[in-house]
Amino acid sequence: MWTTCNVKVRDCLASTSVILKRCLKLGATMAKSKFEYVRDFEADDTCLPQCWVVVRLDGRNFHRFSEKHSFAKPNDIRALHLMTKCAQTVMEELEDILIAYGQSDEYSFVFKRKSNWFKRRASKFMTHVASQFASSYVFYWRDYFEDQPLLYPPGFDGRVVVYPNNQTLKDYLSWRQADCHINNLYNTVFWALVQQSGLTPAQAQERLQGTLAADKNEILFSEFNINYNSEPLMYRKGTVLIWQKVDEVTTKEVKLPAEMEGKKMAVTRTRTKPVPLHCDIIGDAFWKEHSEILDEDS
Repeated sequence: MWTTCNVKVRDCLASTSVILKRCLKLGATMAKSKFEYVRDFEADDTCLPQCWVVVRLDGRNFHRFSEKHSFAKPNDIRALHLMTKCAQTVMEELEDILIAYGQSDEYSFVFKRKSNWFKRRASKFMTHVASQFASSYVFYWRDYFEDQPLLYPPGFDGRVVVYPNNQTLKDYLSWRQADCHINNLYNTVFWALVQQSGLTPAQAQERLQGTLAADKNEILFSEFNINYNSEPLMYRKGTVLIWQKVDEVTTKEVKLPAEMEGKKMAVTRTRTKPVPLHCDIIGDAFWKEHSEILDEDS
């Protein structure tokens, strides 16, 4: 009797297994539709393997945005700190970013060479970075511009560039820092002529036309007693973000077994977070001090 029962159970399970297989096969067939061919039009935007992936964001029409929101000229420290806060948020959300560099209304994010994040799709790199950065800019705006309401949403455009080796990546970051120096020197002289000498923007532009760096430094020193080399490093060098261990002190209530009430004590914990540096990255000193950046997965 028990043998007969076991045989019936076995036959029932076998029959059920066949039915399930048929249903799964039918479901897979039914899941497809005649419209699915449109996926073939999606371009393959996979970034080359073993290469550095860089996403650079730029503020869209930020000249107008800065005027509408009364940014200080030539540099608004609130705006620069807000940009860095947004970049830190991006790095904390997308941990495959190894280093970032920012100046004015732009930021560049460097992903690890061996990152397989979203199968290295360029569109995913760019859209995730841009959306996280833009939403952070709006979210943290009031922390830095307490008396200035946000009049309209800011926009950022992005691009993805792949660099094949360490030297080309270093050259890219050097290019962006050199651009920071050139633009900031020009803007410092330009706004000194406008704000202190009373020139119109057109007159200041005409005055600086054809001048070299030495000429601009001379104008600043002789006419405004400004030594450009004494200007804040953040303005002249931009901001580098790298991962570093940081001690954070928090207040925590601790209860001992023999006590009725807890005591508040300062507790220190160490965590790794993106830390801003204002330093030269064109020379070799920075890369020797932080050699782990380029050697992280060699």
